[in-house]
Amino acid sequence: MKPEEVLAFVKEKGIKFIDLKFNDLPGLWQHFTIPVEELCEDVFKEGLGFDGSSIRGFQEIQESDMILIPDPSTAIVDPVCKAPTLSLICDIYDPITKEPYTRDPRHVAKKAEAYLKETGIADVSYWGPEMEFFIFDDIRFDQNVHSGYYFIDSIEGEWNTGRDEMPNLGYKPRYKEGYFPVPPHDSFQDLRSEMVSTLLEAGIGVEVHHHEVASGGQAEIDMKFDTLTSMADKCMKYKYIVKNVARRHNKVVTFMPKPLFQDNGSGMHTHQSLWKGDTNLFYDPNGYALISKLAKHYIAGLLHHAPALMAFCAPTTNSYKRLVPGFEAPVNLVYSSRNRSAAVRIPMYSESPKSKRIEFRPPDCTCNPYLAFAALLLAGLDGIQKEMDPGDPIDKNIYELSGEEAKGIRTVPSSLEEAIAALEADHDFLMKGNVFTSDLLDVWIRYKREREIDAIRLRPHPYEFHLYFDL
Repeated sequence: MKPEEVLAFVKEKGIKFIDLKFNDLPGLWQHFTIPVEELCEDVFKEGLGFDGSSIRGFQEIQESDMILIPDPSTAIVDPVCKAPTLSLICDIYDPITKEPYTRDPRHVAKKAEAYLKETGIADVSYWGPEMEFFIFDDIRFDQNVHSGYYFIDSIEGEWNTGRDEMPNLGYKPRYKEGYFPVPPHDSFQDLRSEMVSTLLEAGIGVEVHHHEVASGGQAEIDMKFDTLTSMADKCMKYKYIVKNVARRHNKVVTFMPKPLFQDNGSGMHTHQSLWKGDTNLFYDPNGYALISKLAKHYIAGLLHHAPALMAFCAPTTNSYKRLVPGFEAPVNLVYSSRNRSAAVRIPMYSESPKSKRIEFRPPDCTCNPYLAFAALLLAGLDGIQKEMDPGDPIDKNIYELSGEEAKGIRTVPSSLEEAIAALEADHDFLMKGNVFTSDLLDVWIRYKREREIDAIRLRPHPYEFHLYFDL
């Protein structure tokens, strides 16, 4: 919609409130709400002020004033709010320069799309993230001077097979066997269907939903592919809707990659392709797994820059609890057709030129999708521009290779600290087209080190008491 169409729409639908949403740097939606009477065309031109110093990764207190300008094309009736509310996603501007804010993640995504066109390589990129999450019944956690713990519970948890639930009805998926038994093992069928209905109501196309591998209520709902910024917008709406639908049922959703010890974690396998006009540039009927030479260069860029990419695609300390061998985690920096043990998989479900794409498997849903998708695109484009070679594909189960066979296969970093160090050493590809700026990268690195890496490093771990208390 255009601004004047938004104003007509709110009258037609009896909207009472306007909710203005935007993204902080780590990737959490923020918002404030105005009465509908405060919405006019000038808001779409001049914006509304907010305190940028209160938002993670944004301004210092002496430069706190910032501007939000709503994007009218993102207008939807908010499917969560009880009061009739119109939701608008906003872009962030500097009130002095009137320029887009360099640390606005959505602005980074838009610049990545513009840079793609500038290269002449392609007109558009398409993205299809597979977002996984857990549905829990109870979550408690605390950390203070003298104690630290977490406690998770789920009606589906195999650990509850012996609990007196008056009555306990069994049918709790065994560890690593949640993919995909029918109800009553899958007790969240109707809840996921309600989530899908709400996503559809918000204009988000959905292809499939199902239970995932882990016990304890792991789930997946897959959206239809879309262009980069639009898909990142949808990822934010998806999280918002899924969390709130779960809350209606007194459940809680987490996108944390590895909340359960010794069961599979949640990832965000990210499908991507480049198109020029109506032509899928990743398709070649004579190529390996039907992919083109250009697609191989793109893959090579992803694999080459993967350590640095992880700083945006797997950006939490918990991400690296998931990225370990033995839990179907894609830690090996190789490519293959059909092979889920490789970091880059080439799906082989269809021979249609339109369906040909590559899937980068290491990311998880704690990423900021605007930054992660932009970084992945820039890495792939760098591979194309430099005609990088991804080497030969590996079509074996990489987890079962002999020591000699596995020798020389690179892996993703084993910690966030390693990923941040890799980003420091390898970030020139991100700054092409001024997509990522030095101030954003500096703040990201500093924030991750000070607020997350150091925060975890300084705190005793509960299991350390088991290992060391009696020494």
